[in-house]
Amino acid sequence: MPRFIGHPVLEEQLADATRAPAHKKGRPVHAPSKTGSQILASLAPADFALLKPDLESVELPLRRQLELRGRRIESVYFLDSGLASMVVGASANHNIEVGIVGNEGMTGLSILLGTDHSILETFIQTAGVGRRIATDKLRAAIEQSPSLRHSLLLYAHTLVTQIAYSALANARYKVEERLARWLLMADDRANGAGIHLTHEFLALMLGARRASVTLALNDLQKRKILRAARGHITVENRTALELAANGSYGIPEAEYRRVFGD
Repeated sequence: MPRFIGHPVLEEQLADATRAPAHKKGRPVHAPSKTGSQILASLAPADFALLKPDLESVELPLRRQLELRGRRIESVYFLDSGLASMVVGASANHNIEVGIVGNEGMTGLSILLGTDHSILETFIQTAGVGRRIATDKLRAAIEQSPSLRHSLLLYAHTLVTQIAYSALANARYKVEERLARWLLMADDRANGAGIHLTHEFLALMLGARRASVTLALNDLQKRKILRAARGHITVENRTALELAANGSYGIPEAEYRRVFGD
C-alpha cells in the first residue's frame, strides 16, 4: 500500500487538509510491498475470486489506447507495471493530462460511476503489463458484491481527488512546480525503474511549451535533483523535488493513504 512522504514544509502545508501522519523522508507514496496491482491485492479474497476467472493478462506497450473519448469502454485495466495517462481535449491543439494511473489503480472511472462512455482518452505512457476484464464481466461482479463495489468506489474517490488537484496545479502553479509534481507522481509508480518519456511528450502532459519544460528539467539536473538522458529520467533527491513542487504534490497521495492504509 502507498506511503505518504512527509517533510517539515509539506507537513505544515498539508496537515489541516489531510490529517495524515508523516513518514520517513525519501519513501514514495505508492510504494508496494510486492509487485503487481495494488488495488487487486487490496480486495477481500472473495471479491478477488469473483474477478479472477475473467482477468486476462496483457502486454501494455507504449501508446496503447485503453479508452477513447466518446467511445464505449469495452475493457477495464488493472496495471501491474507501467503508467497510463488520462488526457482531456477540446481539439487537436488543446489537450492536457488530468490524471495518471499506475499499479496503485485501474482505468474505467466512468464504468465505476455508472456510465459506459469515457470523456477522456487514456493511453499507455510507460510500457508495462497488466490485467484486463470485459466491462460487462466487471459490472456483473460488482452487482454480486456490495463490498467489491465499495472498494472500487473508494479508488474512484482517490482518482477524482487526483484529477481535482491536477486542475488546481494546471491553473495556479508555475511550470517548474507542475513538472516537479508530475515527476514525483510518476516516480511513485515507477518501482525504481526510472521515468521514460521525451521533453515533447512531457510538455504535452503539462500543457506547457517544450522550451519551458526543457529549461525546468535542466535546472533540476543542475541542482542534482534528477538525472535525464535519452528520454530516461531518474529522480536523485526526492525531498528536494518535493520542495520544488511547492505544495502542489501530496494531498491526493495522503488521501489515497487515508483510504487504503499501509
